[in-house]
Amino acid sequence: MTNAKLASLMARGTEFLGCDVAIMCGAMSWVSERHLVAAISNAGGFGVIACGAMTPELLDREIAATKMLTSKPFGVNLITMHPQLFELIDVCAKHEVGHVVLAGGLPPKGSIEAIKASGAKLICFAPALALAKKLARSGVDALVIEGMEAGGHIGPVSTSVLAQEILPEMASQLPVFVAGGIGRGELIAGYLEMGAAGVQLGTRFACATESIAHPNFKKAFFRASARDAIASVQIDPRLPVIPVRALKNAGTDAFTTKQREVANLLDSGTVDMGEAQLQIEHYWAGALRRAVIDGDIEGGSLMAGQSVGMVAREEPVADIIAQLMDEAAVALERRA
Repeated sequence: MTNAKLASLMARGTEFLGCDVAIMCGAMSWVSERHLVAAISNAGGFGVIACGAMTPELLDREIAATKMLTSKPFGVNLITMHPQLFELIDVCAKHEVGHVVLAGGLPPKGSIEAIKASGAKLICFAPALALAKKLARSGVDALVIEGMEAGGHIGPVSTSVLAQEILPEMASQLPVFVAGGIGRGELIAGYLEMGAAGVQLGTRFACATESIAHPNFKKAFFRASARDAIASVQIDPRLPVIPVRALKNAGTDAFTTKQREVANLLDSGTVDMGEAQLQIEHYWAGALRRAVIDGDIEGGSLMAGQSVGMVAREEPVADIIAQLMDEAAVALERRA
């Protein structure tokens, strides 16, 4: 009976995504690639390729390679500030990708129409109620509300507050997925009961058996507690930098130095604001690669959410999803 209730609460999300379990994988650059994405989709969840700074050619190959590993639906996450955004959208259309996630700010002019022209469903991040309403009016098909507990780029408001503000207003209009700080199924059950169509998790999947992350990267997660995942600090108000949550290390301090360097270039007129922000993005992409791929856990970026303290060991994706669903089912049974 409880599993039936859980399935009923997730029905809107599973129907929208085309999968068995309304659990999306957060798009983590270098981590959310073909192996992890395919494993999550094959286990009944919804994998999402993190395009990040990929060129259209690289994304083309990544999507094709993912299709070789799974016949199940998966999505692609694109960054709004990518200089080749529309070419990336064309690549997704070529492969008939069913769901595109736009992250990093409001969709640029024409991007919503370009994505939906291929028949793809568009998912966008809504860091505030006003933006959620604006995106819904713009024709977005679903929303992700992600709180500051999440890893990687974050906003200033906690997941629990965003959920209370946005779900009662928006859940009746379109599917809303909740993300940030989710490590156990009990919380998933709570958000579903509040009206969420499903959830998105990143940190919990980063150390899955199928994740290509370096063993050093995974060990750093296993050793960490919630308080070790800290948000970066903006040092120059003239250079708006979206905070990034990662495990504190030498790379955290190096980012402060990078900000000063880019701010000086901005002051001297060497670069404009758009280029300055792209340089910051490229810094994070490089720092993350050093940690995830090369295993440099001191100088690289160990992007992690505050749920990292609940990541204790390497587990297959299927086991992680099964455990989350079991915990959610038990929680619903207790409340019945």
